[in-house]
Amino acid sequence: MKAVVYDAPRHFAVREVPTPEVRAGEVQVRIEKTGICGTDLHIHEGKFFAEFPLIPGHELVGPVESLGEGVEGFHVGEYVSVNPNVNCRRCEYCRAGRPLLCVNLKGMGTNWPGSFAEFVSVPAELVFSVDGIDLDTAVFTEPASCAMHGLETLQARPGSSALVFGAGPTGLLLSQFLAHGGASSVTVAASSAFKLERATALGIDKVFLMDRNDLLGDVKRLMAASGGGFDIVVDATGAATVSEQCVPLARNGGTVMFYGVTDPDDVVKVHPYDVFRREITIKGSFAEIRSFLPAIEALRTGRARTDGLITHRFALDDYAEALKALQADRTVHKIVFEL
Repeated sequence: MKAVVYDAPRHFAVREVPTPEVRAGEVQVRIEKTGICGTDLHIHEGKFFAEFPLIPGHELVGPVESLGEGVEGFHVGEYVSVNPNVNCRRCEYCRAGRPLLCVNLKGMGTNWPGSFAEFVSVPAELVFSVDGIDLDTAVFTEPASCAMHGLETLQARPGSSALVFGAGPTGLLLSQFLAHGGASSVTVAASSAFKLERATALGIDKVFLMDRNDLLGDVKRLMAASGGGFDIVVDATGAATVSEQCVPLARNGGTVMFYGVTDPDDVVKVHPYDVFRREITIKGSFAEIRSFLPAIEALRTGRARTDGLITHRFALDDYAEALKALQADRTVHKIVFEL
């Protein structure tokens, strides 16, 4: 089969590799669409737990090609998506019922073979039916599940006001979940006007166009517009300079969540007295491991909409071009490979 293969950070080729066999208890999926996201840029640089050699990619949809011995509940040709995260079930966190904190966590496209290929074979328990969902929507199952986990982590109180920095696909999915999950008002702030136009089209209450050269001015304007801050402030950009502005924008007793992937060496300055005096809660939302089913249902019912998010489509042979676009093209919202 054809696949994108990294031999080392930043060193990749699109080449023929053996098609993975389907073993007992596994499902082989023929990949029809697979998305690329910001995490893949970190993996390209050798970060985010990447282990080489590696086939990256973790957002996929496609039909079942074949079923391994003992697999029930699926049929050949059924469209499915795959949960990319696997816990060991043995470490202290797994045994305590906290599998996402597993010390031996494996991730498709990170430290086991991913979806930038024509086929994957995965344990059946990681496979979920998306039959009947438009494929341009179903390809968002994994990012939608991460957003669903973000909502679960926030535990928003009914009537809360929320600010989400970042209008990328996961930021907009999380914003929609917040709006349906208790928040009475959701504001999305970003420096891209066309992404904010998409946020408005998807039903987000308020948008705020940021000035990339005046972040402190943005904070003052957001504070004034909010009437004293927000109950929930989320950084979905992965930019430490933005993360640093979240606590000041939180209302007394508010919650800040770091949701975007920053660089491991990034440092954010927080005034502990401010957190202490105003009883600010700071949370992290890393990924997901148990949120696929509710995310699929939200996509199926339209509670999470993806209309217009896909702006660029590439063939797998054009991986280098797609990577360049993701890194530098500000007209990109979501890139999908179509096989």
